[in-house]
Amino acid sequence: MNTNITDIFFDLDHTLWDFDKNSQMAFDRIFTSRFPEIKTIDFISKYAPINQECWRLYQFDQITHQELRYNRLKLSFDALNYAMSDENIDQIANDYIDFLTDNNYLFDGAIEVLDYLKSKYRLHIITNGFAHVQEKKINNASLGGYFTTITNSELAGVKKPNSIIFDYALNLAQTSRENSIMIGDDLEADVHGALNAGLDAIFFNDKKIEAPINFKQINHLLELKKYL
Repeated sequence: MNTNITDIFFDLDHTLWDFDKNSQMAFDRIFTSRFPEIKTIDFISKYAPINQECWRLYQFDQITHQELRYNRLKLSFDALNYAMSDENIDQIANDYIDFLTDNNYLFDGAIEVLDYLKSKYRLHIITNGFAHVQEKKINNASLGGYFTTITNSELAGVKKPNSIIFDYALNLAQTSRENSIMIGDDLEADVHGALNAGLDAIFFNDKKIEAPINFKQINHLLELKKYL
């Protein structure tokens, strides 16, 4: 246990906010009303890895925000061999963002662990997600009261794992890297990004993927009590 820690930085999607579950419900709503011939589970099987790869490209500024929104859908429908017009893709992209924050399932233990940590540390968010969407997620899931600061890549001008976003977050939180720790599900963006920026880090490995054992990791959010 690091007794120097005063500030904890959380990723949002896939760490506190259950993106996969909420995303599937948003697509289910779209397909049920407009494209009932598309089975959400079949679409998600194609979409999940494509979306992950598009986010990776976006993370490293290899595609734009608009290209991310279009490509992840276009490539998924292509993989399903389903002909979808650009006009429909644009509408689905807009509906998806609108519907996504209507469902706000959190990971098991999220509120319990935030209640536990809130009394001992200052809590913060660092996210690469789109600012207006992340703000709605935080507010709709009643998470806002837990966090002292929220750093978004749009505000910082760079995305995780770029060390500049961690510097921005530390400055906003008025704390030091020596007294801070990052918790997130993405080894590259959250863990290596934080470590390279001089912060400690904990990998939220809820999918129990094979990962290096030379840094802290948890499979359930309540396991944070072992470290903090």
